[in-house]
Amino acid sequence: MNVYDVVIVGGGPAGLSAGLYAGRARLNALLIEKDKDGGQIVITSEIENYPGCLPEESGSTLVQRMTDQVEKFGIERTADYIESVDFSGDIKVLKGKRNEYHAKTVIIATGAYPKPIGCPGERELIGKGVSYCATCDGNFFEDFEIFVVGGGDTAVEEALYLTKFGRKVTIIHRRDELRAAKSIQEKAFNNPKVEFMWDSVVKEIKGDGMVQSMSVENVKTGEVREIVADEEDGTFGIFGFIGYLPQSKCFEGSLDMEYGYIRTNENMETNVPGVFAAGDIRIKSLRQVVTACADGAIAAVMAEKYIENEGGN
Repeated sequence: MNVYDVVIVGGGPAGLSAGLYAGRARLNALLIEKDKDGGQIVITSEIENYPGCLPEESGSTLVQRMTDQVEKFGIERTADYIESVDFSGDIKVLKGKRNEYHAKTVIIATGAYPKPIGCPGERELIGKGVSYCATCDGNFFEDFEIFVVGGGDTAVEEALYLTKFGRKVTIIHRRDELRAAKSIQEKAFNNPKVEFMWDSVVKEIKGDGMVQSMSVENVKTGEVREIVADEEDGTFGIFGFIGYLPQSKCFEGSLDMEYGYIRTNENMETNVPGVFAAGDIRIKSLRQVVTACADGAIAAVMAEKYIENEGGN
């Protein structure tokens, strides 16, 4: 049985950072990622708040450099989806769709995925006008109307990015003020292509093969407004940026959680010795690339110390 020093689950910034530190420490490490590296950040069009990032840095360019750096230190990689775990023994067991993995320590960096808007018609029209990725789908709405649902940093940043394509971008927010950082708000308020629909939620999305209309309700007055695509356009874009859901289902019952997010201390230690969590999957006050990378580095260093002091026998 091959027992790794550490198995890292997830190839976003937290997992890649953990892989970098594990590789430099010469640990026998395996990084498991079910899809492509980068997690949510890979679909972000522009990054300005990561120290040392290049001018006009995108999520994909930053992640590619991270991946290249990790590969330089030669840690093992595999593509798999973890379905269940057994953390009860000194050797941790992770069961994937393809294989079973054994390790002295585990670093969970599975991140989170976009939260749906949560209205009728949304699921049926994903990829047909409904999207959660501005960089993926923004160009499909060249000179069309675009609506962005949300009011946080990501929503406003992506709305600004979408002004490169849409003739008008309207931010729909359930409150009467944005939650985004002031510097980001200022950009939005000063952009002539950005409009706002305050105190509003999307109640239904309709369309035959493509988005053609949607119902929007004012949460204060109860008034429902029907927004119909321009006759010449035939459709419009709806981009949802209202938060994320943690990818932690396979760890339920094994770790201490809150609303699906894993509880850790400042050393990324969970309630199970030898199991660490890093990045967006854990309970934390700020979910950004810079904090995910810090989490991953701490988790890898703590995993190394755990092996030296407790888990190496």
